[in-house]
Amino acid sequence: MPPAVPSDVPPAVELRGITKRFPGVIANSDIDITVRRGTVHALCGENGAGKSTLMKILYGMQKPDEGTIAVDGQQVVLGSPADAIAHGIGMVHQHFMLAEYLTVLENVVLGSEKLYGIGARARAKVREISDAYGLGVRPDAVVEELGVADRQRVEILKVLYRGARTLILDEPTAVLVPQEVEALFDNLRGLKAEGLTVIFISHKLGEVLTVADEITVIRRGTTVGTADPGTTTTRQLAELMVGSQLPSPGTHESTVTGTPALTVQDLKLTAADADGAVRDVLAGISFVIHKGEVLGIAGVEGNGQAELVEAVMGMRDPDGGSITLDSTDISHLPTRKRRESGIGYIPEDRHRHGLLLEAPLWENRMLGHVTEPPNSRHGLIDGRAARLDTERIVREYDVRTPGIDVTAASLSGGNQQKLIVGREMSHSPKLLIAAHPTRGVDVGAQAQIWDQIREARREGLAVLLISADLDELIGLSDSLRVMYRGRLVADADPATITPEELGSAMTGAAAGHLEAPAGTGEEDR
Repeated sequence: MPPAVPSDVPPAVELRGITKRFPGVIANSDIDITVRRGTVHALCGENGAGKSTLMKILYGMQKPDEGTIAVDGQQVVLGSPADAIAHGIGMVHQHFMLAEYLTVLENVVLGSEKLYGIGARARAKVREISDAYGLGVRPDAVVEELGVADRQRVEILKVLYRGARTLILDEPTAVLVPQEVEALFDNLRGLKAEGLTVIFISHKLGEVLTVADEITVIRRGTTVGTADPGTTTTRQLAELMVGSQLPSPGTHESTVTGTPALTVQDLKLTAADADGAVRDVLAGISFVIHKGEVLGIAGVEGNGQAELVEAVMGMRDPDGGSITLDSTDISHLPTRKRRESGIGYIPEDRHRHGLLLEAPLWENRMLGHVTEPPNSRHGLIDGRAARLDTERIVREYDVRTPGIDVTAASLSGGNQQKLIVGREMSHSPKLLIAAHPTRGVDVGAQAQIWDQIREARREGLAVLLISADLDELIGLSDSLRVMYRGRLVADADPATITPEELGSAMTGAAAGHLEAPAGTGEEDR
């Protein structure tokens, strides 16, 4: 239940008739939302529904074409984030905006030096806020050394330091393990108890029902309804969002063959930290993925998963070890040759490694596959064929766009992801490296991506799956391995392990249904 806020207290935020148009698309159409003070108010909707645009309007990053915004009962004009902050609205973005090599204190103070200076007063204020809301932030810790959950707390502390009384959290649990999610929810309850307000944006419906006091659902840019978390199920909420039942990875029949598709043997990678000390990023990693098998790698972000993916893709040169694809040693091949050999790649960071944001969709369809049909013919780019195939991907993967000539930057994050998945699956890869393949996508798109992976797996596709969604890892994987500090430390049985047990193993704690890591020989089958 929400805290006892007097009935005569005006809403923290009130949006009325918000409409925002872009060339060829109406992002928001006559949206009405009332967010009561001292509550957690969830905003749900499928990809492209207009959530991001709406929050950018509330945070002053976009100006509405029509409609009004009231904060604490007073109508305001928010022309910039500075205006929003001045009216007590702060935003924690899904992709953190922290300077890696600065301390927590330096990150918090940066840009707000006039508030409490940069010395003892600022340090005291950081400690005061951290203690008041149970954030447990250490002012002198270097951000580079912090885990994902601690970095998120720093981002929350930053907006509180600037006086925010209403916080917008965009997909705040996307990269957290279950224990970290519960800790975040405890922090949110602490904020709420002090009369602060949280606008919580998430595709994880179970979490929405757990933490929210009220829910607003938008579809295709307009408000379609509200829901009471106390009386609503995830199935009903999904139907309100996308008109279909909530999907689940579920169980599946085994399609694992005895033929290796990818063999990684004794892969080593070292890196120097900020002090110049050399540490093991990958410490003798070995595994086999067979044709028709999904191998899931579970681990808290920062334990070597990203470096493993980059080493297999040829984006990093390991210090030792070998990588074999379909009986061919590809250890010394460049990334382009590895792709041409049959590796599909869904990157963790779609903006850095998956898209050219200012290029049109049909050019992004060719990215990473420019030498392959239908993009290329007789050594020359076939623009017409690439455009036709982009239109097919848009149809089959339900990419919400006014056309294939708009830029990738104009799409919502979920629709960008669907374009990438469609592109990579279109080349019938032997191995798919899928790093967080459904991060930031709605429940309908999530089900579609799962089905595409399952279908290709039945046809012999091998998949290396990296995901922070433990239900996804358990539901899609044929075998699971836990990665901790650059090592594969345990095997888990997807049929018996729970998300809580897997989350414990990822943080280095003991868990049930775990075994010592297997080798790479066929005797492990």
